[in-house]
Amino acid sequence: MENPLVIYNTLTRKKEVFEALRPPFVGMYVCGPTVYSDVHLGNCRTFISFDLIYRYLLHLGYKVRYVRNITDAGHLEGDRDEGDDKFAKKAKLEQVEPMEIVQKYTLGFHEVMSTFNTLSPSIEPTATGHISEQIEMIKEIINNGYAYEANGTIYFDVQKYSEAYQYGQLTNRKLEELLEGTRELSGQDEKHGRLDFALWIQAKPETLMKWPSPWGWGFPGWHIECSAMSKKYLGDTFDIHGGGMDLQATHHTNEIAQSQACSNVAPVKYWMHTNMLTVNGVRMSKSAGNGFLPHELFTGNHPLLERGYSPMVVRFFMAQAHYRSTLDFSNEALQASEKGLKRLMQTLETLKKLKPSSESSVDVKKLSDDCYAAMNDDFNSPMVVSTLFEAVRIINSANDGKEKLTQQDIESLKKLFDVFAFEILGLKAESADTGSSSESGLMDLILNLRQNAKANKDYATSDQIRDALTKIGISVKDTKDGANWSKE
Repeated sequence: MENPLVIYNTLTRKKEVFEALRPPFVGMYVCGPTVYSDVHLGNCRTFISFDLIYRYLLHLGYKVRYVRNITDAGHLEGDRDEGDDKFAKKAKLEQVEPMEIVQKYTLGFHEVMSTFNTLSPSIEPTATGHISEQIEMIKEIINNGYAYEANGTIYFDVQKYSEAYQYGQLTNRKLEELLEGTRELSGQDEKHGRLDFALWIQAKPETLMKWPSPWGWGFPGWHIECSAMSKKYLGDTFDIHGGGMDLQATHHTNEIAQSQACSNVAPVKYWMHTNMLTVNGVRMSKSAGNGFLPHELFTGNHPLLERGYSPMVVRFFMAQAHYRSTLDFSNEALQASEKGLKRLMQTLETLKKLKPSSESSVDVKKLSDDCYAAMNDDFNSPMVVSTLFEAVRIINSANDGKEKLTQQDIESLKKLFDVFAFEILGLKAESADTGSSSESGLMDLILNLRQNAKANKDYATSDQIRDALTKIGISVKDTKDGANWSKE
């Protein structure tokens, strides 16, 4: 490959040539789900995007340690340390133990990820499983002078940190600008500064999820878990940290501050963020009533959906937008992706039956080079999809006798789809794409009857069979080697 891998770094706001800190080892951390409810589609887009990135790094030969955490404690209703713990609130509402809530939604998350054909991470640590690591990290931050205690709660001192480092560098905002946009919160007079955030929160008597610490019984703040777990499994500094763009301003900004205050080094070389989802041009959110859960998208059980769409159609739809671009959901767009995926899969069947020529009229190698060039340009999956459809055009043209493909060309095209459609984009054949074996057998019988009618010059019967199939949504295409059929 001529082109090096280039990644857009949110921290520097430019594309940079990827150079692993400890090649061939690559450390990648992605902020995982908060498991007190069903995973929403915005989360799914993030995890599917990083699954593609993970797959490509593995394909390039890197040994990737992919860490994706599970947040199962310490997540309050607001980013500024106010409100109730979401897990405890849900547990009280359903009258169960908090860890029953965790188990239920963790299993649901794994099921959804499996349905989307994502690879499992190398390590999937939980916040509750790493309380001691979080406590030790907080101790170190206190010892370095960047945190203080107030009535059993430990706060990170943003002003003190900003004297040595640039707080807000991830969003390119200065401390003064951040302070202007932050209001005073009642009941938080114990904080030294308005931007200070909790590393450890003192538990109330009724708190369900709490642990002993040097500062009394309490629970960790939301941000500290990722700093502690990434440090444990990837070291003080690692290669890639990812998540949704909504995490930049608060969660990831505070992660950088905590990690740097603890270890005195920048924790991450490349920060990567996925963009938001919209529905018919409006940002997807619960408050707007336009948010889809995965199962609603699969079944079509949602007021904004005309019908359901299969997991691979949704994954293919997502691949057609760059991970840093806004992705807009609409019935029209999903139906177009459904047709595109079906065409892709049907062309692969055509490729298997294609008879080779003694000479070639196309440059198949260029297709592979173009796919690698696209992926090396900040994982440009839309360009990969575009190139695969150029291959589809060539294959169908060869099937019609308009292009010539040698046996080597055919094998190279098979490899192209195996590598980029299946291994890297993560697509897989679904039964709905090819039909059941009984359905295929019945269609073979019908097409044989039609072929016999044509051979006997009974064109009226041949046309009648074709027209009847068209009425029920089955398209028949005649070729020099017989006839192919597909569902429209």
